[in-house]
Amino acid sequence: MSKMSEKERIKQRISQILSQRQKHTFTFTDTPLTPSAVLLPLYEKEGEYYILFTKRTEKLMYHKGQICFPGGKYHKEDDSLRDTALREAFEEVGLRPEDVEFLGELDSMCTATSSFLITPFVAVIPYPYEFTVSTDEIDELIEVPISALLDERNYYEKLQYYDGIPYMGSFFAYESRVIWGATARILRQFLDLVFSEDSD
Repeated sequence: MSKMSEKERIKQRISQILSQRQKHTFTFTDTPLTPSAVLLPLYEKEGEYYILFTKRTEKLMYHKGQICFPGGKYHKEDDSLRDTALREAFEEVGLRPEDVEFLGELDSMCTATSSFLITPFVAVIPYPYEFTVSTDEIDELIEVPISALLDERNYYEKLQYYDGIPYMGSFFAYESRVIWGATARILRQFLDLVFSEDSD
């Protein structure tokens, strides 16, 4: 099987899985939540798929220094949350909307500390790509191969608390970096849906 056909097969698999499932919303607070959206950007590099993450600067109000997906809160001029994800990805990393191929949505999840309700959109983007990073918002771009995220040695769970309520938090470690919080929960769901043995 050629690399191109394998790439198309994976894209088709992701689209099919996401289109055939019922989408849910997960919250663990009664606090009013601000709608927001992120892009989970996939691309093929050297024969395997990678996910693009951003590391947020210390200048931002929320989630300073955290590793996240490109995205942000819904603005009234956005026609939809999908448009929010596109707008934010362009503002943060210079990813042009016409270069984004949407594959589907994951479940909406709330953040524990900043009261956002995040809708994640899975998409394929070109590679190589000339990104234009907003230095006010983004410290750096981080490329992580999916093979590393699927390696059980790079994943762990830890008991955490929100308003005194315990829950198991997800953590992904990669090259001295740690992906955690809502980003890790979104990532965990994506990997479980698409790459787990049960998804075959």
